[in-house]
Amino acid sequence: MVDGATGAGSEPESSDSLRTFGAVVQALREHAGLNREAFGKLVRFSKHTVASVELGRRMPDPAFVERAEAATGNTGALRKAAEYLIREPGLASWFRQWARLEKTAISLYTYECRVMPGLLQTEAYMRAVSLSVPPLPDEDKLNERITARLSRQELLSTQRKPPCAFNFIIEQAVLDRRTGGDEVTRELLDHLLDVIDRHWNVEIQIMPLKQPVHAGLDGPIQVLETPDNRWYGYSEGQKNGRLISDAKEISVLHQRYAKLRTQALTPEDSKSLLEQMRGEA
Repeated sequence: MVDGATGAGSEPESSDSLRTFGAVVQALREHAGLNREAFGKLVRFSKHTVASVELGRRMPDPAFVERAEAATGNTGALRKAAEYLIREPGLASWFRQWARLEKTAISLYTYECRVMPGLLQTEAYMRAVSLSVPPLPDEDKLNERITARLSRQELLSTQRKPPCAFNFIIEQAVLDRRTGGDEVTRELLDHLLDVIDRHWNVEIQIMPLKQPVHAGLDGPIQVLETPDNRWYGYSEGQKNGRLISDAKEISVLHQRYAKLRTQALTPEDSKSLLEQMRGEA
């Protein structure tokens, strides 16, 4: 599932704040002379839950924080540390580090051959994608996922200082697949044309169905530039994702993306094709 959509049962991200909180819990527990099982009995959570919190894999419940305070001497450290916990619901744990980099990126390039990039999806398309890939989410999880993705689309705003320069290369087959049906596809086409008209910082290029020489045969590509002019890449597959910072790997991605931009239709021709597809939809 593209753009880090969470599957059923996904854990929250092991962020710096979660890991730091977990380390504080572990240090206070050990200082109190308690193993995880004994500590779990005092806070009324299993030793496995205690381990998940200490390793930064789980957002602690408020009840956990209060009981852990009592079990470790009421120092106030856990209550204070809990105020700084950060969780971004609706995004898969492996995607959140990339999502944080997106928020301040000054350039972001995306080639996609599977589904429409999340930053360009409509709500109806998001719903159709989420309900296409097992395991199916419950209603709360689905709504959480959609809310997170819609929130990310604020990144396209030209009001950002500085605004981010976006280039999207999308396979024509992604649109021809008509995920969600004809009505969802028509709305998606209208949305893409609206994004082009309203966002001077967004370029959309369509990769035509017939392209004998294709630099993207190894799959999707995402690269971004930070305000300090560092470049990162991101690669996502089935139930996993990988942030790429190695300069040699980034160089390869840049070479491939540069070639893709020459192989795809120009932004002007891409807009014409989208208009044609909308007329036929």
